[in-house]
Amino acid sequence: MASITLKGNPITTSGNLPSTGSKAPAFTLTKSDLTDVGLTDFAGKKKVLNIVPSLDTSVCALSAKKFNEKVQGRSDVVVLNISADLPFAAKRFCESNNIGNVVALSQLRDRKFGQDYGVTITSGPMAGVLSRAVVVLDEKDNVIYTQQVPEIGQEPDYDAVWRVLG
Repeated sequence: MASITLKGNPITTSGNLPSTGSKAPAFTLTKSDLTDVGLTDFAGKKKVLNIVPSLDTSVCALSAKKFNEKVQGRSDVVVLNISADLPFAAKRFCESNNIGNVVALSQLRDRKFGQDYGVTITSGPMAGVLSRAVVVLDEKDNVIYTQQVPEIGQEPDYDAVWRVLG
C-alpha cells in the first residue's frame, strides 16, 4: 500500500502501482457516452493513465486540461483520465472546458481498476475514490512509467511523463 497525504495528513491506498516493465492489468471502465472500454480499445497507442480523485476538484481539473494540451497533435498517444466521477459529470466537465483530446473514464460499473492498480484510497475523508497517479503504457500495454503523487493536492510531473513518451 502506498502512503500519501491529503493536506499533510497521512492516508493510504489499496496497494502499489504496477511495476515498470510489467504488463498493465486489463480493465473495463465507462466512457461519458456510457459505453464500456478496456485497454484493447486503445491498442497500438501509447497510453497515459491520468488517475484522479474527481474532476470536480481544481488540481484534477488542471491536470486534465494540461494533458489535453500536451497530447494535441500526438496521434500515437491517448490520455485516459480515470476517476470515480459519474460519466455524466465527466462529460459536462470536458464539454465546458473544451477538452477533446482526453478520454474521460469512470469506475461506474467496475471498481476493480482501483484495486488492480493499487490506487483506491482506503483511509481518511477521501476513502473510496482514486489517488492521484500517472501510469504510462507503451503500445503493447507494458508499464513504462509510474508516478504516485505523494500529496493529493500536488499536480503530477508532466515533464517526466512527456520525457518517457519521447
